[in-house]
Amino acid sequence: MTGPTARPRLERRYFEDLYERDPDPWGFESSAYEKEKYARTLAALGERRFDHALEVGCSIGVFTAALAPLCRRLLAVDTSERAVAATERRLSQRPWVRVERRTLPEEAPAGPFDLIVCSEVLYYWPEPELATGLDALSASLGQGGLLLAVHFTEPTRTYPLQGGRVHELLRAHPALRPVLGQERPNYRLDLFERA
Repeated sequence: MTGPTARPRLERRYFEDLYERDPDPWGFESSAYEKEKYARTLAALGERRFDHALEVGCSIGVFTAALAPLCRRLLAVDTSERAVAATERRLSQRPWVRVERRTLPEEAPAGPFDLIVCSEVLYYWPEPELATGLDALSASLGQGGLLLAVHFTEPTRTYPLQGGRVHELLRAHPALRPVLGQERPNYRLDLFERA
């Protein structure tokens, strides 16, 4: 249930406006927080390599570029046309990376994927959309596929959900079996396997 204080979903226009004002609105290229978080996110995957991966909410492709060497094929998606264009430019020399503008969960790709990464994105959906999205994402995981989720956990007044709530819902999803969980000072990282 969304409840009386639920915030509305952040729609595509919100993100297009952000990127129009600032091509890197979260400081992905320069933030020490992001650099440390990316290193821990990649470390959570260990030495495994992936045949077909999906990155949900790729933004301007900074993490996409770090993830790409672990994948034989990588589909990176974002709702913002500006973000997609920036990621295409950044990854133009990596033909195994495909970048698409999609609004999830409605336009979730079918898969199967052996890795899905959701970093700082799932709290943009209210609980009903998140429930639909988690069903779609878990259904698109192949046998033994992994879903890696990382979200900021400090309180926010902008997003429909708080990061901690997103991870509670992930851990309760019947199609996802927890493999690894890490609580950091400002974010939580969870790795799941398709149950």
